[in-house]
Amino acid sequence: MSGLVQREPEVIWNETPNCDVDVGVLVVGAGACGCCAALSANELGVDVLVVERDASPAGNTSLSGGQIPGALTRLQEEAGITDSAELLAGDLIAKARGQNDTDLAHHIAAQSASTIDWLNGTLGVPLSPVDQFRYPGHSAFHMHATPSMDGSELLAALLDAVSRARIDVLASARASILYADSERRITAVGIERPDGNIETVGCKALVLACNGFGGNRQMLQEFIPRMADAHYHGHAGNQGEAMRWGAQLGCRIADAGSYQGHGAVITPQMIHLGWAAITEGGFQVNADGKRFSHENEGYSEQAAKVLAQPGQVAWTIFDDRCHQVAMLVHSHRDAEVIGAIKTASTVAEMASEVGCARDELERTVLAVEQMAKGEAIDPFGRNFSGHPALSPPWRFAKVTGALFHTQGGLEVDIEGRVLLADGLPAPNLFAGGGAARGLSGPSDWGYLSGSGLLMATNLGRLAGSAAARLVRDL
Repeated sequence: MSGLVQREPEVIWNETPNCDVDVGVLVVGAGACGCCAALSANELGVDVLVVERDASPAGNTSLSGGQIPGALTRLQEEAGITDSAELLAGDLIAKARGQNDTDLAHHIAAQSASTIDWLNGTLGVPLSPVDQFRYPGHSAFHMHATPSMDGSELLAALLDAVSRARIDVLASARASILYADSERRITAVGIERPDGNIETVGCKALVLACNGFGGNRQMLQEFIPRMADAHYHGHAGNQGEAMRWGAQLGCRIADAGSYQGHGAVITPQMIHLGWAAITEGGFQVNADGKRFSHENEGYSEQAAKVLAQPGQVAWTIFDDRCHQVAMLVHSHRDAEVIGAIKTASTVAEMASEVGCARDELERTVLAVEQMAKGEAIDPFGRNFSGHPALSPPWRFAKVTGALFHTQGGLEVDIEGRVLLADGLPAPNLFAGGGAARGLSGPSDWGYLSGSGLLMATNLGRLAGSAAARLVRDL
């Protein structure tokens, strides 16, 4: 913002500004959620404008692996994959230990096939099922991804669809002011420009698709203090505007302490390993060469476990078979290209790099091998027997735990309508993606892999359609 001090997000009540332009549906944020909201609203013939704080849209979507869960999709059917909405909903609810919005989980799971089919068949997003490996908590091959498993590739395809639909995207435009009447109806939005000027856009419905507050250190200290000083692997622009506006408007906010972490971000390069390195049989040791957890409960909760180790680091150890599966993910390929993944032919050589005693690491490697062969039981409760025992050459990388994005936010109904304190929906305010409460429950352990983009794409589509219907009925 050219060194200027940005305005704090605020709500101005009962004031009718002079608007530079008026639209039917205004969308704040041009990530996966914002694009889906804009495209679905546009399909219903309502004029749409997207405002985006960056000069070029990026956000957390572009930093993700670009994988979207879906159940009973056309693509799964063509690939011979058995799945169901009940399975996906069950996985979402089980991972969150039943502490999420179970009605919303069932609805999103039921909508997921329509959303994937819409993205692929209608919008032309090049998706295909991911059937080479399954993430923790997935009881079926739910994932769908672009060819590179790269969030920037996914976002580029969505932005291309927005462009083809001739939907206007106003870049370098940070929404900072909401104008609301006495009934909490949003009438306009003040947009801050790089030179500090404020432009005002009138709207009949507003969709907040501006993610969470992972880039706001003050809010992290308040709501997720144990991750406030961790490496943040998300977009710096995630400053919590949706929650801050929601608090002023009297909206419900839930699970503010929930987040998605990642327990295998290579340090100091800060690029994350493909989690298949773990799911296929890899494991983690601390600086002493000892395992310290059930690594495959989920990559989100593993972040805090790694950060609890000496120096806040661990070493992820796997073999070439695991490596080849993990290479499906773009970040893992990037890590290989820059030499961040090390190779050793012997455990002794690997121990020297880790800096631990050779005999200690040898005991750990042998124990994992015995567990993989069914000759021993893991004291941490992990079942290694579903994959072959690891074998040299060894692949390994020094990693730390990181915060990827927050999962708490505005409570919404099944159409993405933001709920007020009394449980009733706000007149014309919608939210999706990281701006809305996720399906992870109250903490880090409830995040099912892919549920961030699941909520972004599905709630974006649903909120955009509902907002457009509201505008058409006025």
